[in-house]
Amino acid sequence: MSELGQLPPVKQGKLARRIKQFTSEPLPWALYMLAVWAFAKFRSRMYASLLKAPHLNVGPRCSIRGTECITMGRDISIYGGLWLEAVQHYRQQSFSPKIIIGDNVSFSLDVHITCIERIEIGNGVLFGSRVHVSDHNHGRYVGSDQSHPQQAPAERELAARGPVIIEDNVWIGDNVIILGPVRIGTGAVVGANSVISTDVPAASMVVGAPAKLVKKFDDELNVWKKV
Repeated sequence: MSELGQLPPVKQGKLARRIKQFTSEPLPWALYMLAVWAFAKFRSRMYASLLKAPHLNVGPRCSIRGTECITMGRDISIYGGLWLEAVQHYRQQSFSPKIIIGDNVSFSLDVHITCIERIEIGNGVLFGSRVHVSDHNHGRYVGSDQSHPQQAPAERELAARGPVIIEDNVWIGDNVIILGPVRIGTGAVVGANSVISTDVPAASMVVGAPAKLVKKFDDELNVWKKV
């Protein structure tokens, strides 16, 4: 039996689809696609080894910085354009950030996550496209020693807001902004274009800027009910 015949059915199916994709294109374009695909596979393996994250799939245009402060689980899928940064130094400031990502997490296009203290993402979380998650500000806008408007924002100190905790099985829609301190409970749904700056209860649905509670899951009836 050939080596191809010995592959498990799932892997054989994926390989067959990939071969069909390449062979259906003109040769120069097929070779380019093959090179891009091979490089993406190599980069995914390098990131998986560096982050100790089995079966990590990293798409194009991704930037992962501060890897020694990032922990990832298994089977994480990144479509492309992820900017994931554990900020250890900014100008004269130093930080000890921690980003923890669980198993089976999926990132759609152009997600931006930046951390100077702590961001936790549970298992089975789904991120829509262009989601922004941060535990800090450029500048201080409460308390003492606040930032002056005449100072360029990029020159202002990074000021901690508080940790971001996203629990298991949360679905975050497109264009959502999440700012700490905040906890999003297990099974919550965050509607597209929402701004989250306060806690979201488990098994609830929120929408808006700022986000408001619109539905809760009823375990007895097994339905989402308006509130």
